[in-house]
Amino acid sequence: MTNEAIATKRLLDEGAVTERFLNGPCEESFDDLFKIFSPQLVAFFRVRGCILMAEDLAQEVMLTVYRKAEQIRDRASFRAWIFKIARNALCRHYGKQNREVETVDLADVPDRLVAATNKSAGTPAFEFHHWMAFLDSRESETLTLRFIEEWEYHEIAAAQDIPIGTVQWRVFSAKKKLAPYLKRAEGTVNHIARQAA
Repeated sequence: MTNEAIATKRLLDEGAVTERFLNGPCEESFDDLFKIFSPQLVAFFRVRGCILMAEDLAQEVMLTVYRKAEQIRDRASFRAWIFKIARNALCRHYGKQNREVETVDLADVPDRLVAATNKSAGTPAFEFHHWMAFLDSRESETLTLRFIEEWEYHEIAAAQDIPIGTVQWRVFSAKKKLAPYLKRAEGTVNHIARQAA
């Protein structure tokens, strides 16, 4: 059988399975549809750089197809419809990745970071105040209340007469600003530790 004959047979099989599913969406007809389109969707996502998430995204697309099959108007464009759903899923995936930002949990900053980054000053309070220089006054005050005074978010909100969401945003924003400095300092600590060993 030639490559052209194989491709034609595949399209005929794909068309028959698609028609059967659209005529009577059920587990059995969906299973056949899944077996045909899922590998194609996995390949679609992998080619576009989603190596690790390809199978999850393909399953998400197929779930959408199953749930919204009755919405298809032109059965001849079923294949295009599936890949439009796939493109939308890909856009959402990359959109989520772009919104994720690196932050740092100040409670998790190792004690050795303090000692190694500034041996002359050396106290956690000194280091904390050094980090606060990178923040605006509202963020600095909020972090001081949250991590030095150990106030809860609702207590800070009440004391500053602001919504709790604003307090949470200031803490998040401050962590985001501090992350590059703390990561760099931790890298220095690791380098010093390797040299000492």
